[in-house]
Amino acid sequence: MHVPDGFIDAPVSVAAGVAAAAAVAVSLRGARRELDERTAPLAGLVAAFIFAVQMLNFPVAAGTSGHLLGGALAAILVGPYTGVLCVSVVLLMQGILFADGGLTALGVNILNMAVVTVLVSYAVFRLLLRVLPAGRRSVTVAAFAGALLSVPGAAVMFTLLYALGGTTDVPIGKVFTAMAGVHVLIGIGEALITAATVGAVIAVRPDLVHGARGLAAPLKLRVGGVLVDAPAAAPVPAAARSARSPRRLWLTGLVTALVLAGFVSFYASSSPDGLEKVAADKGIDAKARQHAAADSPLADYSVKDVDDARLSGGLAGVIGVGATVAVGSGIFWAVRRRRAQDLTASATTAPSAG
Repeated sequence: MHVPDGFIDAPVSVAAGVAAAAAVAVSLRGARRELDERTAPLAGLVAAFIFAVQMLNFPVAAGTSGHLLGGALAAILVGPYTGVLCVSVVLLMQGILFADGGLTALGVNILNMAVVTVLVSYAVFRLLLRVLPAGRRSVTVAAFAGALLSVPGAAVMFTLLYALGGTTDVPIGKVFTAMAGVHVLIGIGEALITAATVGAVIAVRPDLVHGARGLAAPLKLRVGGVLVDAPAAAPVPAAARSARSPRRLWLTGLVTALVLAGFVSFYASSSPDGLEKVAADKGIDAKARQHAAADSPLADYSVKDVDDARLSGGLAGVIGVGATVAVGSGIFWAVRRRRAQDLTASATTAPSAG
């Protein structure tokens, strides 16, 4: 759903950019509360993983494909504020390095693919956790539902922005019907990927999943043919909990992202995604402009002057994952350090205040 330059006029694009910048600023502040020494490096990995999976377009209808947006996945794994930042980093890397998503439409894309998807998915996720039985399965089910609804939510936001500033004269009803219809189907793929990924991380490190914090299903023992709660274990000291390094999970996730972007992406669907298909069918793309980075060495997810398509796309994917994890990790470590500084300052001033 990467909106190119020329779909939305300048005034609405500027307004969307201002709103997106405000959302990122709020998210930078909120992420200080979500990130600690263990989750900060994982946030960079989540951004890289989303970048990799977005390269894997999957078919959803005749001549149409879809790809992960990632807002739900990021929000549930590392928190909603950090999730907005993760997807924003991905969109920035894609726009600058790969000419994917217009630079003047960056604010539009952040609103659609980062802010709206996180808000919708996380609201649905938390609501369902209130009514579902406590347990890991409920987290996965809630993640599925939140991801499913987040994609048509983003499609509705695009339709609203097009109604306010579309550069072509296409009836808004037709745009809404087409966008909502195809993105409901794409939402199913989003939900499956999100639920599978969240479930896999919960299975090995539930303590690192933001949406599963506080989840503690009691251990059951069968005594005389009856299931009873096992005796409560002694609490694990905070120092021991923090000593469990997420390094193995980080390395596994990074290798997975590299394989997906460097190898599996070659087999992704080549059909246009939902927005591209709707734009071509309805004439929304009549005034689309060439991307400012169209001549980039990595434009269209290929390496310039590398003739072998498989090698060119694979190298571009690997470079993209590396750049995203580097930039994302740098940002999240900076946010984490700011949190540490705030805590230190608070601890220093507290005694004198007393």
